[in-house]
Amino acid sequence: MGHSNLSSLVSLCSTICSALIVVSVLGIASTTYAIGGKEADRLALLEFKKGITHDPFMVFSSWNNSIDFCEWRGVTCGHRHRRVTKLHLAAKELVGSISPFIGNLSFLRILKLQNNSLIHEIPPEIGRLRRLRSLALHNNTISGRIPTNISGCMHMENLSLANNNLVGEIPVELSSLSKLKIFSVGSNRLKGIIPPFLGNLSSLEVLSAPLNNLSGSIPHSLSNLMNLKYIALGANLLSGTIPSQVFNLSSVTNFDVGVNQIHGSLPLDLGITFPNLENFALSMNKFTGSIPPSISNASNLRFITIAGNYFTGNVPSWEKLQKLQWLSTTDNPLGRGEADDLSFLFSLTNATFLELLAINNNSLGGVLPKYISNFSSTLKVFLIDANNIEGIIPSGISNLFNLERLYLRDNQLSGTIPHDLGKLQQLQEMLLSGNNLSGNIPDSFGNLSQLIRLDLKSNNLQGSIPSSLGNCQSLLSLDLYNNSLSGAIPPQVIGLSSLSVYLDLSQNHFTGSLPIEVGNLKNLGALYVSENMLSGEIPSSLGSCIKLEYLAMDENFFLGTIPSSLGSLRGLQQLVSFSK
Repeated sequence: MGHSNLSSLVSLCSTICSALIVVSVLGIASTTYAIGGKEADRLALLEFKKGITHDPFMVFSSWNNSIDFCEWRGVTCGHRHRRVTKLHLAAKELVGSISPFIGNLSFLRILKLQNNSLIHEIPPEIGRLRRLRSLALHNNTISGRIPTNISGCMHMENLSLANNNLVGEIPVELSSLSKLKIFSVGSNRLKGIIPPFLGNLSSLEVLSAPLNNLSGSIPHSLSNLMNLKYIALGANLLSGTIPSQVFNLSSVTNFDVGVNQIHGSLPLDLGITFPNLENFALSMNKFTGSIPPSISNASNLRFITIAGNYFTGNVPSWEKLQKLQWLSTTDNPLGRGEADDLSFLFSLTNATFLELLAINNNSLGGVLPKYISNFSSTLKVFLIDANNIEGIIPSGISNLFNLERLYLRDNQLSGTIPHDLGKLQQLQEMLLSGNNLSGNIPDSFGNLSQLIRLDLKSNNLQGSIPSSLGNCQSLLSLDLYNNSLSGAIPPQVIGLSSLSVYLDLSQNHFTGSLPIEVGNLKNLGALYVSENMLSGEIPSSLGSCIKLEYLAMDENFFLGTIPSSLGSLRGLQQLVSFSK
């Protein structure tokens, strides 16, 4: 073979080899493209499935090769490219962890895995999902830190991580999420400050980070968020004052900074600068000054909770707040102990949706006005205890037929207990103790079939215990301590088997024997009959009260010895039984 022929052969071989290499490369490229396309999505979903260890609703039973993965349960694909755009597996009681392969679903826009029992950390690979708009992982048991590279999700609008076990600080890298509308990280274990960069996220509508360990003050930068509607920063360690500019965010409907250490006063024009306010919660802080009367201008207000602060001055009129459902001013030194302290109550007769009125421990004086009977029949909770209120209990309270809790204790109320209170069929708790009430316990109380707790202690009540109380089959606690009640203890009452917390009949004038029906109190924790005029033998049936921890029977006229059956009261911590 000549030299030229050899050169031609080498050239031919070189050409063939080059062609083979090109074909090979093209083949590899083709395979890579396939894995990077629909196949990559399918494999990523299968890896996600591997991370789930418990699937009680068999969500993944359809995740197999018998059907296209776009038809798998919880999976949504785009119509054009048939790539996964949404993975919705919320509230399926799934247990397991989120696979790092989730980051391969490059077309994913919505990831909803909330309300499950997912554990371990949020995989940082989520930061590769450039198209992701909504990440909902709330109500799981996810731990670790918020990944800094979530900042790569440039189109993120909803970041919902509440109710997990996340730790660390809110990453400053999240400042790149310029389209973020919802930032919800409440009920975790986050620490550090509320980062000022949040004030630069101009689209932010919801800022929710309650029940964490966040400290420092509320940053001034939040006043830049003109679209902000929902601020929830309660139950943290926040201190300092609220920047005055924040109160100019007219779009805010929910403002909750309760249970912190924030101080300062409220602006006088609060109800004008916060015109759309619906929920206003400042409870358990250190606020001072007066409650601004302008608050009544925020006519959409439904919930006002400012309990546990140091507010002073007159309680303003709430006349314009016709949508008000909750009002709690508890534990503030608002009153002056004067006759007009309760004048604001008249304005609440306009609140046709009122469900809770808690104005206890406010140093309020005056007489409980009759027009409280004109409160909305929607009222369920009326707490006005621990004040300096005088006069009688208006019988018209019986018009509030949906009342469940009525607290009038620790005032200076006098007169008799209205018989009509027995009409409050929904009543569960009635606390009238620590007043100057006299007369009998109304028989009508036997109609209160939902009653759980009745506290009439430390009054001047006379007469006998009405046997009709034995009809209160839901009663758990009965306290008649320190009155002037007399007569025999009704077997229907002492044998009321529902009593499981507390029965105190001590410091009265009861006579006769302790009924053997006391043995029905098998779940009662504490029984006090001290300082009466009870006589006869201690019934052996008392030994059936096997849950008793406290038993006091001293200062009576009991005869005989302590029954041996009391030896079965294994949980008894205190026994006082000597007689006069």
